[in-house]
Amino acid sequence: MEETSHLDVLAAAEVAHNTLAPAVDSDWTALAGELEWDCRYTLDHISNALMFYAGSLATNATERIRNIRNSGDGLSIADLLASLKISAAILARVIEAHPASARAFHPAGIADPSGFAAMGCDEILIHTADIAAGLGIVFQPTSDLSARVVGRLFPWAPTDIDQWQTLLWANGRTWLPYLGVLEDNWQWHCKPLSEWDGTITKR
Repeated sequence: MEETSHLDVLAAAEVAHNTLAPAVDSDWTALAGELEWDCRYTLDHISNALMFYAGSLATNATERIRNIRNSGDGLSIADLLASLKISAAILARVIEAHPASARAFHPAGIADPSGFAAMGCDEILIHTADIAAGLGIVFQPTSDLSARVVGRLFPWAPTDIDQWQTLLWANGRTWLPYLGVLEDNWQWHCKPLSEWDGTITKR
């Protein structure tokens, strides 16, 4: 399985921005899919998550770092969309600058650069899907990008089913035939794949 990279983070941000930008004048106070957050807050959350990942990896953190980004409450939707791309670019450059052996803190495990890239992609893709559901628009990332994120974060997930649907399932967003819907204690594997013990990671 090809590891996720900084290029995937940039690609995820591009497809998210291109999907959401035409809806800039929609009602962003609508709930984002089945989340308790509205669409605006969810968009702001993506940038917060990306900057948390970038800060953690940039400092080779061994414990949780403080939030390095202020809330975007005063920003327009267009500004928040721009912030998404900027935050993704920062994370991508931090990932690119680190050797594959680098490690840094994440609550789910001490991740490597590929793990941070996959988590960044997951944050972007899944929450863009949440927002798209709230705004009533279609979001469909490429199957190859989805497959790389699935393979890196959810190595136990099926590979013979549409990989975007599989990524949604692995994040508890939909059901798959014979597998149903995941319980709320699902978790991703952000540590190096060489450290995966072959079991399903749970909280």
